[in-house]
Amino acid sequence: MTISLEELDTHLFKCADIIRDAVDSTDYKSYVLPLLYYKSISDEFEVQYAENVEEYGEDFARQENLYDIPVVPEGHSWEDVRSVSDNVDQALNEAFDALTEENPELKGVFEGTDYIDADALNDNRLGKLVEHLSKHDLDRDSIPPDMLGEAYMDLVRHFASEEGKDGGQFFTPPQIVNLCVRLVDEFEDGHTFHDPTVGSGGMLIEAARYYREKQGGDPSKMTFTGQEINPDIAAIAKMNLSIHGLNGQIEREDSLASPEFTNDEDNELTRFDRVLANFPFSANWSKEELQDDPWGRFHWHEKLPRADRGDYSFIMHMAEQLKDPERGDDSGGKAAIVIPNGVLFRKHEAKYREYMLENDMVEAVVALPENLFQNVPIPSAILVLNTDKPAERENEVQFIHADDEAFYQDESSQNILIDEGLDHIVENFNNWTSEERVSRTVSLDEIRENDYNLNVALYVDTTEPEEEINVQEELGKLRELQAERDEIENKMNQHMGVLNYE
Repeated sequence: MTISLEELDTHLFKCADIIRDAVDSTDYKSYVLPLLYYKSISDEFEVQYAENVEEYGEDFARQENLYDIPVVPEGHSWEDVRSVSDNVDQALNEAFDALTEENPELKGVFEGTDYIDADALNDNRLGKLVEHLSKHDLDRDSIPPDMLGEAYMDLVRHFASEEGKDGGQFFTPPQIVNLCVRLVDEFEDGHTFHDPTVGSGGMLIEAARYYREKQGGDPSKMTFTGQEINPDIAAIAKMNLSIHGLNGQIEREDSLASPEFTNDEDNELTRFDRVLANFPFSANWSKEELQDDPWGRFHWHEKLPRADRGDYSFIMHMAEQLKDPERGDDSGGKAAIVIPNGVLFRKHEAKYREYMLENDMVEAVVALPENLFQNVPIPSAILVLNTDKPAERENEVQFIHADDEAFYQDESSQNILIDEGLDHIVENFNNWTSEERVSRTVSLDEIRENDYNLNVALYVDTTEPEEEINVQEELGKLRELQAERDEIENKMNQHMGVLNYE
């Protein structure tokens, strides 16, 4: 039985209805996503296991090297759990523990998922949830991996929407993600992608999708990595990469305090072809502990960013993660970073802007509409960095003003970038276009004159031009109005006379 993506989405969304009121909406993802992942692994393992039994016999069918997915231990398949009617919570916990023990690469995937701790998730609720997910096989023959991956992301979006503002901490709206990816495209086999604040992994997944669908490439020939401080969200990102069949690694730690992707021999950060990120705006960071950063990231100025405003510490960290020919790499790296608007013009941060501009790292700044994030009205922008800009773009920065109704639409309490608006931004960026009231390429000299202020409004005049006035035509209209007024006044005088009013 074939199923469409829409039908699969509807099927998965109903999982939230089954556990609604039993757990808080902020915890839906913690109980449903691991279960979905477990179901997909188990279904595919059963298919491959049956093939291996036929090929090699039961004695050899469980050899790890025969599988391109995690091995499901005996007694812990989906059907084994489905057959349990008492203490379903314990059976699920044990299945996840057994999976992790059998497959060390799954360490952290099921961390934080404890069905026993959720008192209201009793046997009845969990049994209904397991039985509901059993309605459709999720092996690769039944559901293509691309469709299952997209359904997984749709479910992540759904849960983020259910959570409201809190959901925005692990999920970036897909239109912004798509724009970031397109601003650093021209991907190739072998490219490495990294997101130091990876959340649920949306940036990495979109880069893979774009390469496959828009460039006709094979994402399995790329590497995708990320780091996330929240253990529950890091687990979602790990599942996301796995369910999409992508090569990569998600580490759980604070990227600033404890970067996990490093080259220990050179005491340097690992450098990547592309970095994509939406870091937490104006968050606190470990300034005191990193005064003498062992990886030398915060060298743009002798004075570090404020401890209660870590925006530029994240930007410096990401700049250090980009490949750079001047440091011996075979190519340059590009980054698309979602930033709060204040990063562009706050006076006390001009010294950091000066460094990245004078080192010709900034390729573009795209000003976005406000209210693009779930219940977060703060205006934002995208900063595009490039450590190896084309010769024709050297010592120039393109500014794009996308904070206009032509680029977005208002949907209830949130603005949404529209496809035509996204295409307009990318076309202007790719063609290095200067368009009235939309975009302009600006020389470094002009930016210097403005004390390294990167506020888009300084460089793109967005005011509507005043309409030219035809003096003769307007005088003619005035005479007509005066004549009309005289005629009305005469009639009024006549009426007043008849009524004996003076």
